[in-house]
Amino acid sequence: MSELDDMYTLSTGIVSRSISFENPTGAVGSGARAASPLGIGRKGDPARHLHPGETITLADIEGIGIIRHIWLTTHPKLALLRGIILRFYWDDQEHPSIEAPICDFFGFAHGQTPPFETAVHSVGEKNGMNIWLQMPFLKRAKIEIINETEVRMPLFYQIDYTLGDKLDKNTGRLHVSFRRENPTTKTKDLEILNRSGNPGRYLGAVFGVRPLGPLWWGEGEFKAYIDGDTDFPTLAGTGAEDYVGLSWGIQQNAFRYLGANWREKDHVSDTGLVSMYRWHIPDPIVWETEIRATIQQIGHNPTGNARIIDDYKKELYEREDDWSVTAFWYEPVPSQPLPPIPSVEERMADLPEPTLELV
Repeated sequence: MSELDDMYTLSTGIVSRSISFENPTGAVGSGARAASPLGIGRKGDPARHLHPGETITLADIEGIGIIRHIWLTTHPKLALLRGIILRFYWDDQEHPSIEAPICDFFGFAHGQTPPFETAVHSVGEKNGMNIWLQMPFLKRAKIEIINETEVRMPLFYQIDYTLGDKLDKNTGRLHVSFRRENPTTKTKDLEILNRSGNPGRYLGAVFGVRPLGPLWWGEGEFKAYIDGDTDFPTLAGTGAEDYVGLSWGIQQNAFRYLGANWREKDHVSDTGLVSMYRWHIPDPIVWETEIRATIQQIGHNPTGNARIIDDYKKELYEREDDWSVTAFWYEPVPSQPLPPIPSVEERMADLPEPTLELV
């Protein structure tokens, strides 16, 4: 529980800070010093361009504190939202603890989404992206944005944080990794998360699915192998559609802890892009020494004879599809390096430009 969970207690011992282009260091009394044609402090430095090949440090904060909210917006283009990545470094660790494309970090796959809100993210109809997960640090927090594309990015952002929070060395730092398999391998489960050496808490994941054939009903099961599990997991679900809290296929339903923020086509056709998510906030998945979480790729070919469960199981089949997964979890640092992020070409391959009316 954080100091601000009790919202009417005023003696919190913390101070409020915010970083944007208007105050890039978050220093006391240092905001809004730039001038516009309207004068000093009148919207003088709200945005910049991130040029191809450029890296910008969005924040470099020293001390003990918690990042509590990040807002960012840009144009709704695939190259900007899936091609450009964010990297977070906690407490001077040399390798990043967060490395993900912008859209997936902010809760949606494929570079496009209608407006939605969950316990973790909120995204507006004009591409205003927010994340609300708390991100503690004990010595330093450094955030970079990297443009690996050939497209110039207009960038607006704000990072809200506090300093002076009461944290100890075992505090979990937010970790985020991005993977894509295009296509997956038949009978080989897609790996969501694989960590060892530290205790941790799996928060959940954002999934992007591009079915490579009809009859994708999201039948593959989620499994979590925890603290010594070998051939069989401790946690086993009943299907991907069930893991995100839906049923009989995927419907465009965005709920607080689970659902699908976007379904390109109706769930009857079972084709088209799918962006879905699951957040283990009230129902935590924790480990002491190791975890491996996976999800299967299984389809269902209905024959009309599945009046009983045994007949239904005969209609299941293994398949290959295009999946991305962005996993979110807490663990202490030092921590293992993240798996390598796919190249910019691999991140964007076979995806269309956004067609949703975002501007």
